Amino acid sequence: MRIPNVFLGAFLAIVQSAYAEVAPPPLLKPLTRQAQAAQLSAQFLTRYSYRPIPLDDTLSARVMDRFIKSLDPDRMLFLQADIDRFMSDRSALDNAIERKDLKIPFAIFNAYEQRVVDRMNYARNLLKQDFDFGAQENYSVLREKEPWPQSEAESNELWRKRVKSDWLRLKLGGKPDAVIRETLDKRYENTLERAYKFKSDDVFQSFMDAYSTSIDPHTDYFGAAASADFNVSMKLSLFGIGAVLQERDDYTTIRELVPGGPAQLSGSLSVGDRITGVGQGKDGAIKEVVGTRLDEVVQMIRGKKGSVVRLDILPADAGADGTHRIISLVRDKISLDKQAARKAVLSVKAGDATRKIGIITLPVFYEDFEAKRKGDKDYKSASRDVAKLLDELKQEKVDSVLIDLRNNGGGSLDEAIDLTGLFIGNDPVVQQRSSNGKIEVKSAEFAAPVWTGPMGVLINRGSASASEIFAAAIQDYGRGVIVGEPSFGKGTVQTVIDLDQTVRNSKPEFGELKVTIAQFFRVNGETTQLRGVKPDISLPGLSDPTSFGETSYDNALPWAQIKPANYAPDDTVKTLLPTLQSRHDARVKGDPDFQRLLQDIADLKAQREKGVVSLNEAERRNEATARKNRFKARAQASDGEDPGGDDGLEADERSLSAAIAIENARKKAKDVLLDEAVAILADETDLQEHVVEAATKQSGDANGK
Repeated sequence: MRIPNVFLGAFLAIVQSAYAEVAPPPLLKPLTRQAQAAQLSAQFLTRYSYRPIPLDDTLSARVMDRFIKSLDPDRMLFLQADIDRFMSDRSALDNAIERKDLKIPFAIFNAYEQRVVDRMNYARNLLKQDFDFGAQENYSVLREKEPWPQSEAESNELWRKRVKSDWLRLKLGGKPDAVIRETLDKRYENTLERAYKFKSDDVFQSFMDAYSTSIDPHTDYFGAAASADFNVSMKLSLFGIGAVLQERDDYTTIRELVPGGPAQLSGSLSVGDRITGVGQGKDGAIKEVVGTRLDEVVQMIRGKKGSVVRLDILPADAGADGTHRIISLVRDKISLDKQAARKAVLSVKAGDATRKIGIITLPVFYEDFEAKRKGDKDYKSASRDVAKLLDELKQEKVDSVLIDLRNNGGGSLDEAIDLTGLFIGNDPVVQQRSSNGKIEVKSAEFAAPVWTGPMGVLINRGSASASEIFAAAIQDYGRGVIVGEPSFGKGTVQTVIDLDQTVRNSKPEFGELKVTIAQFFRVNGETTQLRGVKPDISLPGLSDPTSFGETSYDNALPWAQIKPANYAPDDTVKTLLPTLQSRHDARVKGDPDFQRLLQDIADLKAQREKGVVSLNEAERRNEATARKNRFKARAQASDGEDPGGDDGLEADERSLSAAIAIENARKKAKDVLLDEAVAILADETDLQEHVVEAATKQSGDANGK
């Protein structure tokens, strides 16, 4: 085993000699608590994971590779010489962690920072020249598997094409050269400034991400900030002022006011206002936050319920030298309703009848664990909220219910089980196998289902974990029709370990681990691992399964199978599937919106496979014109709005009003896949009704005899 090679000093000396006028970013060093947390994490990960992996040279190499890839995924920053230098310590990380020594990852990250500074300054210098857009050359946009540049000259050429590509996009978007120079200079400057704002905790979080996901794709490490965000996502609440914030041009800017929150109720804040200072309490000194990282400003604004925070506000319509105002707000509990279950009702023609379909959209399987543990009768829960919505839909006399789980990445296992119980009662939902091989069958605690009518589930590649448990159970029982893309393929269960609690640490220092402890199986005995849930009626999707989903991970658990649970499936939906499929095929064949979606997906796939873009202006204009004409014809045919072409801008480069307008337009855009899923459920309702009528008639005829 080699002793770690601390190469950073020599590396920086070489770089700084070439760019002596540029101040180097601060050297980040590991903290004692971080080294302790890494060692403590290793003890848990090597002993208690579902698939324990020893911390040895093999794992060390895997962690090193992941860490470097996380920093430079497109191989645009490091040189091959950097990688060779890093690789000399590729098998040394295991011993270093055990010795509580984090010099290696910190040295790599410091080198990464310097490379960012180097490349951004080079990119900004390129803006002083003109580009020849008549030349025939291409720029590779998919560089994940490309070699690292062998020399600085090769890196310079790569970045010349990158800057030229950025310039051409803006040029095609109608921007004049002066505006393009200003826009790109600001873009690269912002990236440069971020390199100077990195903290020691950022390095440690990145390294621990690489370490934890080298065990398996869904094992994670949460530092203090990541842990707080995870808890908020589960509780769907926090204590603060009720404002969605965004970093724009070094200002923390108000992007949205949460209805009913302190900020909105005060009447003193508006979208676009900029927070330039934050003070704690009624009399606390106000600390300037211009140029401060957004996550740090957010932490300053959040706090205990009932406490006071004071904000120094530069109004949205004021210039940089405009008049500020100080406002005081009392922090309160903020509910993140946008992530909560919500409903809608659509009417659609099926056969000779018009059917009302209730749609329940569930973005995440949330559950306020803490409130539940404390015995709060009104704790926030996905299944509880859905149960209320089902009652409302009953009152509205809907014919069928569609549960929309698109891009729902999971959450609470208990909530997935309880949600399933709303439709099947107290029958088995999922089987769970722990690392010792013990299998436990889990059921919901409902004496009877809440909804007994026709139903279905809409999924896509982003539907994972808890979403797959629910969809699989509905499919296995024949309870409803599953529509969409094959799901993500995550068939594992995780639990969160508070490292401070395990060592009885009185203050939060070491963070938390989300560790894989079990694998779940469908009631039919199969796991959703790797294969996901295959829909009964397939719909197209925009995602690339080679880069998104469980199959894209090189260390995913294999597919497996156990004995089925004791369950009784209903074949009604299964018998209807051929007719549902034929109706679907006939409908989408004549649906221009659906056919245009298929064309968009085909274009995107072709673009992905091509992997390069032309840097020749004439070629790109021809492509842009063809695309614009297609979208214009589409808008005219559907009485919709022309979405316009690519303006070349990144999200934070547009004005706030323009960014919000684009977001609102996307929300209002026709959801072709949802409309088709609703039509399929209307067909299911129509067919089931005929099945019931036929059975009733047959029974009546038999009694008549």
